[in-house]
Amino acid sequence: MPNIVEITDLSAPELDVYARLTQAQLLNRLEPEKGIFIAESPKVIARALDAGYTPLSLLMERKQITGPAADILTRCGDAPVYTADRETLASLTGFELTRGVLCAFRRPLPRSVEEVCRNARRVAVLEGIVDSTNVGAIFRSAAALNMDAVLVTPSCCDPLCRRAVRVSMGTVFQVPWAQIGTCPADWPENGIAQLHGLGFKTAAMALSDRSVSIDDSALSAEPKLAIVLGTEGDGLAHSTIAACDYTVKIPMSHGVDSLNVAAASAVAFWQLGNR
Repeated sequence: MPNIVEITDLSAPELDVYARLTQAQLLNRLEPEKGIFIAESPKVIARALDAGYTPLSLLMERKQITGPAADILTRCGDAPVYTADRETLASLTGFELTRGVLCAFRRPLPRSVEEVCRNARRVAVLEGIVDSTNVGAIFRSAAALNMDAVLVTPSCCDPLCRRAVRVSMGTVFQVPWAQIGTCPADWPENGIAQLHGLGFKTAAMALSDRSVSIDDSALSAEPKLAIVLGTEGDGLAHSTIAACDYTVKIPMSHGVDSLNVAAASAVAFWQLGNR
């Protein structure tokens, strides 16, 4: 049976995870085994449960208990379910809950690049992409369009931040991912050397004099390819482009010079993924 707890005090410490802890505090870099992430909406929470993650507590509107969230509650054991009306929850969290449900999960221990790339043929590398919406959308495209893994540089947005998880529709739990490098200085030189050591050729998505079209047959013929995508606005660093084996462009028309990085990732994954 669900352990239903009616919220009577918004300052209760057990609600800190939903209202007062920063993303850095949730991440808990000093003690990663105590890290937490927040999943939002019944569908996304269900995907986290399917992936084997451990729920710690839930926050939801009263009507969700016997409504759309009823099925996930049966899978959460005795994890406490904190509940109130929609307005009270919005005042607690500072935003209106998508589908009326949040769930705090124990964060998985970090995986290594070698582990997630062991049997991979196609991986995406995200360089310094800081917008959580873009990160979530890229993961959704990676899952849908046959990418084997995603690697994020140390300056990239955390894929398990609440908004990235929600925008990914839970696919962040389905695509293996890891951070490449432990600090910003590890990328690009050390990171690209690591990819080369694992047998990958690297393809920088960027416009330059040496860019080849994304439909170049040499790209699709590569047995192992890492597709490197750059930050919003500035794109990839010049040092990254110079270090990659290929520089790749998506042909444009009507004078458009580039796509949003999430849109570009979908095109790249469709053309260069495991088809």
